Amino acid sequence: MKFWTLAFSMKWVTAEALKGAVTTESNPFGEITPEQYKEITGIKFE
Repeated sequence: MKFWTLAFSMKWVTAEALKGAVTTESNPFGEITPEQYKEITGIKFE
């Protein structure tokens, strides 16, 4: 999660692009959870 937090804070990745790293049923190999996504971006994952 530290990498994604840094990447988002340095604007290397947008909140929309970061959704691709979230573990979901359709993306079981994601690197962060929906809860971590909210911690990083401040936006609820949908």
